[in-house]
Amino acid sequence: MRVLVTGGAGFIGSHLCEFFLAKGWEVVCMDDFVTGSRDNLSGFATQRDFKLVEHDVTEYIRLDEPLDWVLHFASPASPRDYLELPIQTLKVGALGTHNALGVAKAKGARFLLASTSEVYGDPLVHPQREDYWGHVNPVGPRGVYDEAKRFAEAITMAYHRTHQIDTRIVRIFNTYGPRMRLNDGRAIPAFMSQALTNEPITVFGDGSQTRSFQYITDLIEGLWQFMHAPLNEPLNMGNPLEMTLLDLAKRIIRLTGSRSEIVFRPLPVDDPKVRQPDIGRARALLGWEPRVDTDEGLRLTVDWFREKLGA
Repeated sequence: MRVLVTGGAGFIGSHLCEFFLAKGWEVVCMDDFVTGSRDNLSGFATQRDFKLVEHDVTEYIRLDEPLDWVLHFASPASPRDYLELPIQTLKVGALGTHNALGVAKAKGARFLLASTSEVYGDPLVHPQREDYWGHVNPVGPRGVYDEAKRFAEAITMAYHRTHQIDTRIVRIFNTYGPRMRLNDGRAIPAFMSQALTNEPITVFGDGSQTRSFQYITDLIEGLWQFMHAPLNEPLNMGNPLEMTLLDLAKRIIRLTGSRSEIVFRPLPVDDPKVRQPDIGRARALLGWEPRVDTDEGLRLTVDWFREKLGA
């Protein structure tokens, strides 16, 4: 089997590349390294079945080899990234998804789209089920990511209905683990970097907004199972264990033994107040649910951040 992973040098993409290589698959990793890192590939870049293609997916994709799967994970994925790269974010969601689907169509490959819980926006339904259409501000600063992914879902379903491509859409909720960027800007990398250097931990708002965090290995296993399931409509994949960001900050202080104090800053525009997946569909269809305990996953991630920071 041969798989193309766009965004393969990113946090999730690199774990996918490594996972498929361990399964004996041939892997074509495509990345332009705007937010991806060559360091993420260092553990397997020299393997015979691995091929790196440095390319911007918003430009036409040409590959000579046959493909069995296309996994489209290319996109800026943190608020810091898509606020700094708003047009690029929209282009990779629209043009990039179009090009990736075009490759899947040309090669007769199956296709998996990495979507996001952000398609639900600042939700009015809690927890969020796949049949909820969301509450999104299309012209707000976060709208570039939300609407890019919503468009990506729409064109994926259009290719499925029009060209009979066997597609999957996974709505990924907050995922963490080794290989996250130190300056990613999301809560866990920010809190860990600050805690390990004993700097003040920045919590936006009063910290009462909630998130649900899943460890990277749980997501990868879920994606693998989803690839073998007969479902073309979207599927939530996340940890239904909900916690406040203030509680997360306190957990990280405890796990790191940090002397950091918590400071509060104004809440960003359109920042979701709640986020919790309903994973009933994944449980019923795949028998899947997260298995890594939150504190255990955080400990593993702290160890990785500690090594990278030399702290």
